[in-house]
Amino acid sequence: MNRFTLPRDLYYGKGSLEFLKTLKGKKAILVLGGGSMKRFGFVDKVLSYLKEAGIETTLFENVEPDPSVETVMKGATAMREFNPDWIIAMGGGSPIDAAKAMWAFYEYPETTFEDLITPFNFPTLRTKAKFLAIPSTSGTATEVTAFSVITDYEKGIKYPLADFNITPDIAIVDPELAETMPPKLTAHTGMDALTHAIEAYVSTLNSPFTDPLALKAIHMVFDYLPDSFGGDMKAREQMHYAQCLAGMAFSNALLGIVHSMAHKTGAAFSTGHIPHGCANAIYLPYVIQYNAKNAESRYADIARSIGITGSDAECVSQLCEKINEYNKKLNIPATLKEFGIVEEEFLEKVDEIAKLAVGDACTGSNPRPITPEQMSQLLKCTYYGTKVDF
Repeated sequence: MNRFTLPRDLYYGKGSLEFLKTLKGKKAILVLGGGSMKRFGFVDKVLSYLKEAGIETTLFENVEPDPSVETVMKGATAMREFNPDWIIAMGGGSPIDAAKAMWAFYEYPETTFEDLITPFNFPTLRTKAKFLAIPSTSGTATEVTAFSVITDYEKGIKYPLADFNITPDIAIVDPELAETMPPKLTAHTGMDALTHAIEAYVSTLNSPFTDPLALKAIHMVFDYLPDSFGGDMKAREQMHYAQCLAGMAFSNALLGIVHSMAHKTGAAFSTGHIPHGCANAIYLPYVIQYNAKNAESRYADIARSIGITGSDAECVSQLCEKINEYNKKLNIPATLKEFGIVEEEFLEKVDEIAKLAVGDACTGSNPRPITPEQMSQLLKCTYYGTKVDF
């Protein structure tokens, strides 16, 4: 038996933040990132609307990019002290992901982080609070997904947490919030959305329910991302919807090894963090080459849906070329070497990273199985820019 789960309600369009005026509840905690939502006036708007709804609100601020286990635990403590019946998370993927994990520890203080690492192992939520998500970036789609990514900095590992329990109850997809994104973030989040949709379409758990969402998202990203990157706000609005469609697809079809690799390399090198969307963009064409042995016709479907013609093999090759062309337009490096990862450190760590990536929760739904040895080889291709031919 399969399952397809989305938020109960999704409000979208410019000004949809106003829905908060009608929210029913007593107390809300608003989880936020580093301050951009405050600077652009959105926090004041939310507080004003919640006041109008008669809801007492407190803030939990400064969730860092790639939120840590420590931040999650601090947030859960703040929730237990305030006792909200709504958890509202606003901003990029980080505050929303962090708030999802906080939610579990708020309702079940005795739960450990280790308990939650096992996919689909969360306790039953909504015993104390419901969850509302308001994204300000156009990539993670965490506002509609059953996923959260939390980083253990001591181990240098990103853990994708997965459970339909953490799919938000309500999502507000207001494109006015996405208008504040700088160009680099627009590029990285846009390619993250493309990766979500492509991986969902070729996943072993793809279905007639997820395929149309994935294909429409792919089509929209290729149509609107360059103009969105260039500052066109009509295109930016369409990208905000495209990433949400991609999220609906991958939340139900799951992902593949592009994400496994990104999760396990993001915090692995001393030269600094590799932004998640940037890592996905670098790895995507190499993974398509690797997976094509098992999923050539599915990738060819994607290519044809955006106007590419030819045999299945030609379509796959041109799809990779198109992704490379977009990366170039968006100033995204073609390889890990070009990104600035030091070769000596990469070679020293690659085999261990490969083992961790194979064990990542996203690997199970990849269309082609992979061993640690193959993963190491694939990562080397992404470092040096060599063709994947194994």
